[in-house]
Amino acid sequence: MRCISTMRGDGGETGLAGGIRVSKASARVETYGTVDELNAVLGFARSICNDADMAAFTKGIQQDLFRIGSSLATPPESPKPQVAIDPALVDRLTAEVHRLEAIEGMLGDWSIAGEHTAAAAYDVARTVCRRAERALVRLQEAGTIVQPAILPYLNRLSDLLWLFGRKLERDAGVDGSLRASTGKPGNRFSRAW
Repeated sequence: MRCISTMRGDGGETGLAGGIRVSKASARVETYGTVDELNAVLGFARSICNDADMAAFTKGIQQDLFRIGSSLATPPESPKPQVAIDPALVDRLTAEVHRLEAIEGMLGDWSIAGEHTAAAAYDVARTVCRRAERALVRLQEAGTIVQPAILPYLNRLSDLLWLFGRKLERDAGVDGSLRASTGKPGNRFSRAW
């Protein structure tokens, strides 16, 4: 029987793929841990999403994130090979971003989270995704080589998650526009931060 509580991490270390022990505070653990957090938040968003196609697409993203997390948890010195992250995954997200951007009536402004429950859950996921992206950049800047498709994947995903929230609001007849709530005009700018 496999035990969940091994107590091996009581001293502040954890095991990477291949059995290598590192500090739980290492940049690698922080990065794949944030990807894991993103996956969990997406699971919550999916569980309350009433758009069947969006929920199915989200489940596919969660499966991608398990592969990405596994890749990040596998250092080069591991006897276990890294899971390959196919650049086609980024292309799939990009195509979905373009599809949603082309929908008539999609918000082209900053938005205020919380006008719609499931949309707000996707907004939380977007912010966790951006944190995962920042953690990944720090990991790379510290000299760790990661598969080249992972950073573009997270970058594109945050855009897509923003659009998921706006589509849910649009379909529900909700306007979460920041400018609508303040009455101030202005230019359109990047919405997904």
